[in-house]
Amino acid sequence: MEIKVPKEVRQYHESIFFGLSLRQFGCSLAAVGAAVGLYFGCVDMLGTEATGWVCVLGAAPLALAGFFTYNGMPLEKFLWAVFKSRVLRARPRVFRAKNYCYVFFCEKGRLEKPAALFKYKRKEGKKKDETEMETV
Repeated sequence: MEIKVPKEVRQYHESIFFGLSLRQFGCSLAAVGAAVGLYFGCVDMLGTEATGWVCVLGAAPLALAGFFTYNGMPLEKFLWAVFKSRVLRARPRVFRAKNYCYVFFCEKGRLEKPAALFKYKRKEGKKKDETEMETV
């Protein structure tokens, strides 16, 4: 028996403040704090208009970090996965098939030829393409 669960129920996130989750609210507060710090640090040097742009550009990454998800991963897990795949384990992936029957029978000295494992025989009455496999 299968019970169908609506998509909205599976993607439920508890909201803490103003409809935001705790993570989103914390990142929003960090963005506001960064914007205020940048404003008071740059207003004397750059003027009001340029300082406004610096505040927006400085606070945007912090605000977006709270809302970013990729395949169910928050930003820090996503960045760690990218770092692992691009830096820590960065090498060409090579597929190497291993024939365990060959290793078991031939390299261990049990048989001389791998072809001796199976004997192909065509049964009479069958077409030329249809063969069956018999084990020895």
